[in-house]
Amino acid sequence: MNQELTNNPFNPMTSPKVFDEIKVSLASPERILSWSFGEIKKPETINYRTFKPERDGLFCARIFGPTKDYECLCGKYKRMKYRGVVCEKCGVEVTLQKVRRERMGHIELASPVAHIWFLKSLPSRIGLMLDMTLRDLERVLYFENYVVIEPGLTDLSYGQMMSEEEFMDAQDTYGMDAFTANIGAEAIREMLAAIDLEAEAEQLRAELKEATGELKPKKIIKRLKVVESFLESGNRPEWMILTVVPVIPPELRPLVPLDGGRFATSDLNDLYRRVINRNNRLKRLIELRAPDIIVRNEKRMLQESVDALFDNGRRGRVITGANKRPLKSLSDMLKGKQGRFRQNLLGKRVDFSGRSVIVTGPELKLHQCGLPKKMALELFKPFIYSRLEAKGLSSTVKQAKKLVEKERPEVWDILDEVIREHPVMLNRAPTLHRLGIQAFEPVLIEGKAIQLHPLVCSAFNADFDGDQMAVHVPLSLEAQLEARVLMMSTNNVLSPANGAPIIVPSQDMILGLYYTTIMREGMTGEGMTFSSIEEVQYALDSGHVHLHAKVTARIPQIDEHGSEVFKRYETTPGRVLIGALLPKNAKAPFDLVNNLLRKKDVQRVIDTVYRYCGQKESVIFCDQIMSMGFREAFKAGISFGKDDMVVPDDKWGIVDATRDQVKDFEQQYMDGLITQGEKYNKVVDAWSKCNDKVTDAMMSTISAPKTDEAGAELEPNSVYMMAHSGARGSVTQMKQLGGMRGLMSKPNGDIIETPIISNFKEGLTVLEYFNSTHGARKGLSDTALKTANSGYLTRRLVDVAQDCIVRLRDCGTENAILAETSVSDGEVVSSLSERVLGRVAAEDILRPGTDEVIVAKGDLIDELMADAIEAAGLQSARIRSPLTCEAEEGVCSMCYGRDLARGTIVNIGEAVGIIAAQSIGEPGTQLTMRTFHIGGVAQGGQQSFLEASQEGVIVFENANTLKNANGETLVMGRNMKLRIVDEHGEERASHKLGYGSKLFVTEKAKVSRGDKLFEWDPYTLPIIAEQSGTVKYVDLVSGIA
Repeated sequence: MNQELTNNPFNPMTSPKVFDEIKVSLASPERILSWSFGEIKKPETINYRTFKPERDGLFCARIFGPTKDYECLCGKYKRMKYRGVVCEKCGVEVTLQKVRRERMGHIELASPVAHIWFLKSLPSRIGLMLDMTLRDLERVLYFENYVVIEPGLTDLSYGQMMSEEEFMDAQDTYGMDAFTANIGAEAIREMLAAIDLEAEAEQLRAELKEATGELKPKKIIKRLKVVESFLESGNRPEWMILTVVPVIPPELRPLVPLDGGRFATSDLNDLYRRVINRNNRLKRLIELRAPDIIVRNEKRMLQESVDALFDNGRRGRVITGANKRPLKSLSDMLKGKQGRFRQNLLGKRVDFSGRSVIVTGPELKLHQCGLPKKMALELFKPFIYSRLEAKGLSSTVKQAKKLVEKERPEVWDILDEVIREHPVMLNRAPTLHRLGIQAFEPVLIEGKAIQLHPLVCSAFNADFDGDQMAVHVPLSLEAQLEARVLMMSTNNVLSPANGAPIIVPSQDMILGLYYTTIMREGMTGEGMTFSSIEEVQYALDSGHVHLHAKVTARIPQIDEHGSEVFKRYETTPGRVLIGALLPKNAKAPFDLVNNLLRKKDVQRVIDTVYRYCGQKESVIFCDQIMSMGFREAFKAGISFGKDDMVVPDDKWGIVDATRDQVKDFEQQYMDGLITQGEKYNKVVDAWSKCNDKVTDAMMSTISAPKTDEAGAELEPNSVYMMAHSGARGSVTQMKQLGGMRGLMSKPNGDIIETPIISNFKEGLTVLEYFNSTHGARKGLSDTALKTANSGYLTRRLVDVAQDCIVRLRDCGTENAILAETSVSDGEVVSSLSERVLGRVAAEDILRPGTDEVIVAKGDLIDELMADAIEAAGLQSARIRSPLTCEAEEGVCSMCYGRDLARGTIVNIGEAVGIIAAQSIGEPGTQLTMRTFHIGGVAQGGQQSFLEASQEGVIVFENANTLKNANGETLVMGRNMKLRIVDEHGEERASHKLGYGSKLFVTEKAKVSRGDKLFEWDPYTLPIIAEQSGTVKYVDLVSGIA
């Protein structure tokens, strides 16, 4: 039966062409004519009264086909039986209307024009072929200069440029027929047609052999490339000059009547009309034998109109429409974000998708999202229809549709069945990394907003201030499987960028966990002892013990043999409650949570649980501590009051002292002791230090524990809790509220010398407010400008890295890189263990001084091994790296190492290049968006001393020191170094000592972490006397030298 339908003689099914590749090449005039169904001679489009297309116009039915299926224009032939007949009256073929999407026309140009793509896109292809500069080419094409095509026996040379006067003089000198010179596109076309490609290529190769210098060979190679490309493709250079312009089918540049007798039209019609008008005018002028100057002007205008058709605005002025908007040319249709490729081919709008505002869904499980019923009904329609038919509730789709529209009770039951275990995908724009789209199981909810689990917010970078998210339904079984196995939120606990958990509580949850784990002196029930977790819970519920009291509790733990043992801990009831949520595992002991939990600590706990207890346990644990965090934060009733921001008592003392200092600097400047620049630096430095002191004073006031009359410790300051726990806010923001705002920066990045001494609590003076708007405004404009840049960076990174895929298990290379502890200014930036974690060892890593193997060659280094390497005191290790991978294409698993999002060695087929690009691009975009939160507060100040970052023994290199009159040791060498070494003689830190630095340590002295090593003045370069005596100036002339 189906076979008969498809072979219907009245509706022949044309099977789509099967092809392997598309070749884009130049079209010869013959090729363009072979596509065309007729020449367009008039600029008219459609008749204003009858709305029928004008004959020979841009929408001509004779050329492009009928406007109605199987009906000619005049109506003489109608219906199927005349299929294929050409009406003798109106000349229209009786066929389907859709041929108007396929048939092309053409315009015969009265004079050739250059194709702007080959003229203007750098390097100019026409210019390379003729060895002319773009400037000279344009002079010829736009009728300013003549070019010599055939010099004959004269002194002129081929390709020489001549102005009009020079051309006239040459004709007078040599005679009219002694040489040929021409102007305009005809001249260029003649020159291109005369090129013998093979001879040209031979000649260029010969020239290349003899060429010397740097630029000449480069230029020859450029030309040779183009010539060889022409040879290989079989295109001719003169096809870069057009004699015929193709006209695209009318349905692809539609003209639609609007109500009120107006028309909406595609810009291309305007551009084509311009070309046709100018072409017709030029033909008439040539027939009338008009003066040369008029014809030339018309030819130049024709060239410009064809340029605008192909690429409007590439050369000269942009041609605009009636509403001053630039017209969209053929190139604009293809290029850029709004072009055919990026808008319609690579990214399309999809069916089975919806979007809505998101709200928080704290009672959801991690793998669920709340989907509004109305939305689900719309998204899962086809599934519901088929289920309704299967159950016999409807016999046709139409009937099923009616049932769904009436929202009958049985429809909701079926929706429940359909949705069960069918994941949907949620996406939040901008999708900066692969966690921006994840799969969830839908839970039907009332209302119109999508509910999102709070823990996945950081992955989506979502908040609930009106963000919207899109829902997509994976339809096929394979798509559902992939969504469940690869994209489910529970399978994306770790960030692919750094391997740290990304499913981490934040804000309220952190505050709740922090509050739960506080320990305070003198609380109800202090010193009580509990035999089990249940007892603690009971005592808490009955009010016999406070959440923060110091108690002793017996907590069941798993020992290394896997059996349950009871251990006693000094702890608080709050910590016991969190400990009860930990999975029972030897690697997740109660000690993990038996301290004050800040954001970093919570992350560490989740990381440990994930590494040692598996994914399922960690997902359950995350859900539980999330609900506990919310519950405890709500019970704590922490709020934010004006009095929580404490202004330190000694603020004004510190400020006055700094003012005196600044006055001092002003005086020194007036006395000519220091320069303007030095004064500026010293003032900025002084105010920065003052700001730090005020901030420290404020923080110590806020964080100091206070007690009531009974001696019980009071709750910590609520703002301090928020900042200290990492829930919200930072010291920078607190100092602006309760300390002093400090120095502000100008838009150009300079720091304004006068600081803002007030804080927001005290209120700013008018001048201070004005100064602060200066920097804050720049923050806002920067955010807008930089976001686009960083998005573009991500695109370029993806472009270069997208073919980097894991292709094989092991490339077998012996090459490796040496990973070392990264130290900067004596601070360990990243330890060796951090750098080797998740890499494959390229050779056996041995314990120093022994043959004990810590990591065998070819093993993936995990956390335990990395800790062992750190504990052994190793300074470097050889590891495999993608940089040294010898895989033919992509990289191999062994060189790449651990897949950070899974915690195991990377699988074959993983697109590691794109993950790398996203991992750089995503934080980049976040950073630019975050600038405006601080609001122009400058971070000033120079470091003027250094403390020991490690403990060890001091060793000097190139020592050259001197004791001054005060007995202080000064550095006299320009390249003296101070090194700290451990007991094995391994270097732990190294610092360059500046000339004139004051030393506080001696050779072979032992130092502990935090000891002051040396100090210097960052703003002056001293000259130190090596002998005592009198200073004499030589050749000093007052006021001159």
